[in-house]
Amino acid sequence: MFDIAAELKKLPQKSGVYLMKNENGQIIYVGKAVNLRNRVRQYFQSSKNQSPKTKTMVPHIKEFEYIVTDTEMEALILECTLIKKYDPRYNILLKDDKSYPYIKVTIQEDFPRIFVTHKREKDKAKYYGPFTDGIALKETVEILQKLFPIRKCKKNLPKETGKERPCLNYHIGQCMAPCNALITKEAYGVYVQYAMDFLEGKHDAIRKQMEQEMAEAAEAMEYEKAAMLRDKIKAVQNVAQKQKMDNMTLQEADVVALVRAFSECLVQVFFIRDGTMTGRENFHIIAPEEQTRSEVMTEFIKQFYSGTAHVPKEIILQENLTQEDAPLLQAYLTERRGSKVTFTVPVKGEKQKLVELAYKNANIAFEQFGEKMRKEQQRTKGAMEQLRKALGIAAPLHRVEAYDISHIQGFASVGSMVVFEDGKPKYSDYRKFKIKTIVGANDYGSMKEVLTRRLNHAIKEKSEGKTSSFTRMPDLILMDGGKTQVHAAQEILSAFGMEIPVCGMVKDDKHRTRALLFQEKEIHMPLTSEGFQLVTRIQDEVHRFAITYHRKLHETQTLHSVLDDIKGIGQVRRKALMRHFGSVEKIAQAEVADLLEVEGLTIKAAESVYAFFRGMDTNDCQKS
Repeated sequence: MFDIAAELKKLPQKSGVYLMKNENGQIIYVGKAVNLRNRVRQYFQSSKNQSPKTKTMVPHIKEFEYIVTDTEMEALILECTLIKKYDPRYNILLKDDKSYPYIKVTIQEDFPRIFVTHKREKDKAKYYGPFTDGIALKETVEILQKLFPIRKCKKNLPKETGKERPCLNYHIGQCMAPCNALITKEAYGVYVQYAMDFLEGKHDAIRKQMEQEMAEAAEAMEYEKAAMLRDKIKAVQNVAQKQKMDNMTLQEADVVALVRAFSECLVQVFFIRDGTMTGRENFHIIAPEEQTRSEVMTEFIKQFYSGTAHVPKEIILQENLTQEDAPLLQAYLTERRGSKVTFTVPVKGEKQKLVELAYKNANIAFEQFGEKMRKEQQRTKGAMEQLRKALGIAAPLHRVEAYDISHIQGFASVGSMVVFEDGKPKYSDYRKFKIKTIVGANDYGSMKEVLTRRLNHAIKEKSEGKTSSFTRMPDLILMDGGKTQVHAAQEILSAFGMEIPVCGMVKDDKHRTRALLFQEKEIHMPLTSEGFQLVTRIQDEVHRFAITYHRKLHETQTLHSVLDDIKGIGQVRRKALMRHFGSVEKIAQAEVADLLEVEGLTIKAAESVYAFFRGMDTNDCQKS
């Protein structure tokens, strides 16, 4: 039992990160602190001066853990990492967490390449991005390929020089064939620098250099080369004109504005490089309604710039950052950039007009996507809330686990576990189980085995200090079956001393759910309601997952005796075990002494059988 009062006394007076957990061991909040003892204690003192978010969260805190860091900046970086990893309920979360692409320039190579990548590695390459607009990325890459003859192949140069003839790109003028030593390293580097200047918005410098080269080519009567340079100059001018903002004196900055409605927020960012607006992007944020606009802006800056490849010289904001985080964030981004980064909240002038323009664009985008976001909210979190109310459960529903058993005429039974969090499937937490101890069409026994193993895994991993899908306990368990499976689940939960609501599904003649079974009563929900539609989606998903796993086993010809999976048990010993005990169930229940009575079974083999049926070997529990 976690004693909060006792653990508070053990907190060190050092900087670090703290993780608040609920009664199921689930991380619900991640925070950083200059002094862990002072900061964490504040949560459990008088609520008079606490924010609405803290007042809502504290009753759910049942335990906490912390990680000490050497500096507050290290704590900031670790906090960002853990928020993205655990997605805590009470943290502000930037939802655009998919892997955005970058343009990579391999300047560490003798003949650099330029290509798109989703992975930003710790190498000596130069990265541009991330690009959240796929169309803009495609256009940029196409223009680069037309303007600058940089190789696209993956050859290791100069090691592989001369091994093959120049490819088609050389013959159409889009590569100078460094693979055949047709261009020097220095001359090739000029084109690479042009491309990097282009990506950094330095269009005037590129244009002037090309104009000089065009004049020299014309003077040397190299008219074909001069015409090619003329076309490239025109292309650069078109790009520059497209990006140029009237009367822009600002050279490099990001402009950030925020629109919000309840927990839904939309942030618009203008990217200004070398006096041109090179792009603008929208970012969707989920924030507890109790959070202020300043807190939302602070969390966006923290999460966005901890992952982006480029940090600008100036970040122009619509809202001030929180006093606690502003100095630290400025120091952190200054370190990332390698030169000073400033935050500005303008009240007049050109910068204020840019903020106002970003805000207007954010409003337009929010109107366009707001209805979509509201529908998604109703379909997910709204549906979970409808389900909670229909069942009469007091606590909020965040995580739901659903289970199903699948077999073919009683053979090769498998169990499946699917997870929905806030109304959305969490595929990384899905799990599959081969049934070990039950033979035949015994859904009651199979379900008991699956839940027993699931909970045993949770206890074992928690005792080892691990965090996984098993250590996060559900707020509700859904059974694809009716009373039989519900009772099986309740029996196992009772044996483990756990109180988790269990709900079954009442089927019609077509095996479709028509009602829910909860606390021995049928609960009817409108068939068209979001809550009932969510239950249907969960039922379809757990059934699909179980059937897919079963078919996979069948296709790979693994439908064999469960005894074949035990190390040290071959065909002879398997037959001896079956002759002696008569069934797999009795073998599973046998002690080591009983197993040693079987002819030909050694102590090592008996212990292997005993360990296998008691879940000590967990290799069968596979990630999807």
